[in-house]
Amino acid sequence: MPPLKVGVIGVGQLGQHHARIYAGLGPEVEFIGIADTDEARGRDIARKTGCRAFTDYHDLLEAGVQAVSIAVPTRHHHIVGRACLQRGIHTLLEKPLAATLEQADDLLALARDHRVVLQVGHVERFNAAIRALLALKPVPLFIEVHRLGPFSPRTADVGVVLDLMIHDLDIVLFLKGAPPVRVEAVGTPVFSAHEDIATARLEFADGCLANVTASRVTREKMRKIRIYTRDSYITVDYLKQDVAVMRLRDAGPGADWLEGDDWMDRLEVERPPLIREEPLKLEIQSFVRAAATGGEPEVSGAKAREAMAIAKRITDDLGARLVRYRGTAS
Repeated sequence: MPPLKVGVIGVGQLGQHHARIYAGLGPEVEFIGIADTDEARGRDIARKTGCRAFTDYHDLLEAGVQAVSIAVPTRHHHIVGRACLQRGIHTLLEKPLAATLEQADDLLALARDHRVVLQVGHVERFNAAIRALLALKPVPLFIEVHRLGPFSPRTADVGVVLDLMIHDLDIVLFLKGAPPVRVEAVGTPVFSAHEDIATARLEFADGCLANVTASRVTREKMRKIRIYTRDSYITVDYLKQDVAVMRLRDAGPGADWLEGDDWMDRLEVERPPLIREEPLKLEIQSFVRAAATGGEPEVSGAKAREAMAIAKRITDDLGARLVRYRGTAS
């Protein structure tokens, strides 16, 4: 099979790593080039990765690429993604899929009509800890998520829900296999015109609750998910790629494990074996395989759209509460 001809559109903080990984994939790909409106940066990344540099992404598309990664600001996802899909080019589009659900639906229709792969960069699906968690197939009763970090002006064109929380919404939806029946949210802008910190409460039909918090105004980074089931407590650290499963021995119905001070001695901690690799590299390799074979990507546009739909419900509820709060405060 001849190598897949690939390119990258947008080589900022994230796109530069797409370029680095494509350049190192070997004979399965031919790295054609990168496109970035910053000519000096484009030349620098092209020199480091051994490819051509373009300032207009249309010129990159004309150079014969068969597949591209798009890592431009969210407000440009639709127009750039549309140009690629209309040409029949397989597309890995960084999250979120688009700025609106209408734009997302248009991209999905184009991918379907032109029979090309549309994958979305929910990179946490390729995190070794998350893969281990999903392999456990837990049945959650309660889910708690914290994704916290410092402010970055490069992502300020969207709120923290589409910027950060969407990663965890994707994981929660994967765990539950169905959308929530009820959504409530609170949040507020701090440094940008959009919400910079938000907490959402998701209620599912089986009674499971998920509290999901995202902040981009926190000095320290934290990315953790905790899952409580009928007989276990699972904690996952995205950053450390670590999973711990805790269970109590002999804690069945009628057991007297609550009596006395030795219950901690009956706490069993299991750490599933993990193969830690760079999640972005695994994501790109998955995309290349899907593009080369025409297979279904691990994180399809349709799945990304489901996460976007929940994000929209969250931002709608959050916005309504902000309006009521500001009205009362005035």
